[in-house]
Amino acid sequence: MTVLGLDVGNKRIGVAVSDESRLLATPNTTIIRTELSKDIDSILEVISQKLVKEIVVGFPLSLSGKVGIQARNVSLFIDSLSSYTSIPIKTVDERYSTVEAEKRLKEIGVKPSENRSRVDALAAAIILQSYLDSDSQFNIS
Repeated sequence: MTVLGLDVGNKRIGVAVSDESRLLATPNTTIIRTELSKDIDSILEVISQKLVKEIVVGFPLSLSGKVGIQARNVSLFIDSLSSYTSIPIKTVDERYSTVEAEKRLKEIGVKPSENRSRVDALAAAIILQSYLDSDSQFNIS
């Protein structure tokens, strides 16, 4: 069962997908935000192509754990997306996912400031991998 991971920002949406066994998250693409309906259409296209059965969205709590402006924006985005699909949508605390993505890119010699799209897609993969890892604790065969 393929899971879709999203890192929703104001300018871009990082997209990652899992393998069918739900063990590995891989960066997929970055959607440049234009208008909400087009953004959602782009996500629905990935859902259709990858046969996604579950969606995980990074929820940007503040460092203190409180819901701020960006978290409210993501909540509104989730509400809109859920009106276009019946696929279950879950949220995962995404604190530090972008920092981790930038760190990983630097380690392989990629400048994050020049590759924002790669940062966003990798952040989505980090968010999704976190979810897959926590979910696998409860699905041991």
